[in-house]
Amino acid sequence: MSAVSMPAPAVDLTPGRPALLADSGTLIWRNLARWRRDPGPLIASLGFNILIVLMFAYLFGGALQVPGGGSYREFLMPGMFVMTMVFGISLTTVAVAEDLERGVTDRLRSMPVSPLAPLAARAVADMLFALVTLGVLLLTGLAIGWRAHGGAAATLAAVGLILLLRFALIWVGIFLGLVTRGQTAVVAVQTLEFPLGFLSNAFVAPSTMPAWLGAVAAWNPLSATGSSESWTPRPIVGAASSPCTPSTRTCPSPPT
Repeated sequence: MSAVSMPAPAVDLTPGRPALLADSGTLIWRNLARWRRDPGPLIASLGFNILIVLMFAYLFGGALQVPGGGSYREFLMPGMFVMTMVFGISLTTVAVAEDLERGVTDRLRSMPVSPLAPLAARAVADMLFALVTLGVLLLTGLAIGWRAHGGAAATLAAVGLILLLRFALIWVGIFLGLVTRGQTAVVAVQTLEFPLGFLSNAFVAPSTMPAWLGAVAAWNPLSATGSSESWTPRPIVGAASSPCTPSTRTCPSPPT
């Protein structure tokens, strides 16, 4: 008597919402556990951001003038909040590129895992680190004399806007991590972060730049994000009767 082989029932691997949530939760925990095992890159990133703040506040700040008068440290911090979100692009790119090189991405593709789960997990994990980074920078700003100059609701809205910028940049980092190969490409991404961040009103007012360069800096989305009046007080860019515009962190150059 021969054994009768029964066909295996078809398994629907199409990810539904419960599968997406469960798979994303597992991969988020994996990313957090990886940071716990190797916190060096995260600590280095936080230390670098603090170092940049201290360098510009105490080393370069004395030589930089805010058009219309005011404290350069007050002017600096909104731009630094934005810059730290930009610096996060390389962290995302490196993490995605490493998973590709180690075959983690290919293994996940061969398993019954939601194809959206790795992307969602990376976005959530990087947003958690962005919250930590922004919290550390807020404390650093308070330590050097910066203060928020809006109400609680306006300040929270500004924080939300900065985190929304980081969320958008996460997808830029994921895309670059998927299309680049090797450490050289990652270094190139890290190098591009600096002109993107410096070509804005993060450190100097666009009114102090050449006209064409100031126009580019004024249209930089980073400039718009860092120009919230809840971050920037009016004394930074002049008195209320001055033609300066606090909301754009710009004002006419002083006469020579």
